[in-house]
Order: sequence, then C-alpha cells, then structure tokens
Amino acid sequence: MKKIYLITGAAGFIGSSLSEKLLKEGNNVVAIDNFCNFYSDKVKENNVKELIKNPNFKLYRKDIRDRQALKEIFEENNIDIVMHLAAMAGVRPSIENPVLYQEVNCMGTQNLLEEMKTHNVKNLVMASSSSVYGNCKEVPFREDMIVDFAISPYATTKKANEVMTHVYHKLFDFNVIMLRFFTVYGPKQRPDLAINKFTRLMLNNEEIPMFGDGSTSRDYTYIDDIVDGIIKSCNYTLNNKDVYEILNLGNSSPVSLKEMINIIAKTLGVEPNIKQYPMQPGDVDRTFADISKAKKLIGYEPKISFEQGIQNFVNWYKENI
Repeated sequence: MKKIYLITGAAGFIGSSLSEKLLKEGNNVVAIDNFCNFYSDKVKENNVKELIKNPNFKLYRKDIRDRQALKEIFEENNIDIVMHLAAMAGVRPSIENPVLYQEVNCMGTQNLLEEMKTHNVKNLVMASSSSVYGNCKEVPFREDMIVDFAISPYATTKKANEVMTHVYHKLFDFNVIMLRFFTVYGPKQRPDLAINKFTRLMLNNEEIPMFGDGSTSRDYTYIDDIVDGIIKSCNYTLNNKDVYEILNLGNSSPVSLKEMINIIAKTLGVEPNIKQYPMQPGDVDRTFADISKAKKLIGYEPKISFEQGIQNFVNWYKENI
C-alpha cells in the first residue's frame, strides 16, 4: 500500500532525489522547504521543477521554525511517516553563525516533533551526520561509540537531535531511525561542497584550494545508495514497533582529499592546479563508516564505487551546469 511521506528539506540535494524515487514508486510526497539563501535558490528551483509537475507531489514553501505553518500542513495531510532532512548544513558556516544553527536544527526539529505528537504521526526517519563522531581515533566509526566531543556547532545540533528524538520515542512511542550520513555526493550535489566546487574550478582552469596536506579522508557515499538506505529505513520503521535506532549510511571506503582531487582531474582529463592551505577549524581528519549494523537491520548495501560516482557526477554536471 502506497504511503504519504512528509519530507522536510525536500528541494535540497538529498530531499529532491528522495522525492523523485518515492514518486516513481507511486507514493505521495508532501514537501517542505524554505528555499533559504545558503546557496543560490536557482539550484533548488531546478531540483523541483520536474517534481512539481507530478500530481502526487505537494510543495509547501515554509520554514520549520514556523510552528503555525507546520500545524496547518499536518492538518491538511494524512501523513504516514516523516523524513526530516531540513537543516542548516555545513561545519564551517556553523562556526560563524552558531545561533542560527541552533534555531533551525534544534528548535525547528522540536517544532516538527511537537506537531507529529499533536497529530499522532509516530514514524520518523531523520538525517543525522558523520560529523557527530568528531575526531574519534578508532576507525571505522560504529554507532555505539561515545560521541560527546563535537568540534563544531553543526555536529552539536545533530547529536542534540539524536538525544531529543529518543525522548519522543520513550515518552510518546515514536518509531525513530536516525541516519548518520557520510559525505553524500552525486548529481545535484550542493554547489558549496568540494566535489561540485572542484569540478567547477578545474573546468575553468582555476586554482584548487587544498586544506592540509591532502591526507584527510572522507567516506564518500553516492546519492543513490543514500536514497536506497533512507527508503529501507522508512520501510523498517513503518513495519516494526518500538523502534529507536541510529544507523551509519556510508560507503565504508574512505578516499583521501588528494586522491579525490586526482580522480576528478582524471575524469575531466585535466591537470589540477593545487594550492595548499592550513587545515580549517571544525574539519575532522577522517570519516570511515562501519555499516555492518545497517546491512543487518535494513539490508543496506552500497553499490556505487567512488570512481563510478565521480563519472556519473561529471556527466550530469556537463549536461546541466
């Protein structure tokens, strides 16, 4: 039986990709996005231009900080499950404006949880982040590790949301899966993120800023694998009781910064002009997901290699940008 999904942040990179997949499967999507100016609103408008043609896609241009707007959305729609992706993103910008990150990521989430409670919507899948692991020395990162030592306001808000949703699970019987995403990339990736940015700079024969010596690494995860993991999490949440889980969604195969630059350059057929800079505050040394729990619980199995993912992204970029 098809479901009605409420997706916050639905015009973003992950949200629009998820919406597209759910609609293809015949579901209904109630979408919320405030089209904030964190990056050009033209990007988000482009993300939803085909989605809004689908009669099963309903878009609300609203802010999750607006409690009354959320109330009206829940009253107008018979929601089965909430996929909460809306957040102020990015480690470095959160250091510059921590209050905004607290307002959106924590109070906005609190508003959503309260409206779910009021309207008896008990199923939630929510985006957390690999940033909560900070600079944990032990790798790969497991969900049962202690993550009390955040090094950015962004990571702090994500950890706070994991704790708050557990409260609603215990007190109000919410079924919750928190998904710790590991550096998602692929077609439609945000323009401020490294792969998109470096591709643009290389094609324009501009300097590539490399922070640190290039040895820092990230567990890059292709968008299709992430969307698959989200939908599997939603299905698990809808079909089970007394659910509260934290899951890593990664690729379990870290790639160094220098290697990432070289793979993009090779794919583009260019020689990168790299300029080295000091490491920036809030950046972690590495991310590396242990995905054994997600494999066992929801059948998560990433399929796209980094090289293939970069090729897919470059093909999309050349056709669309």
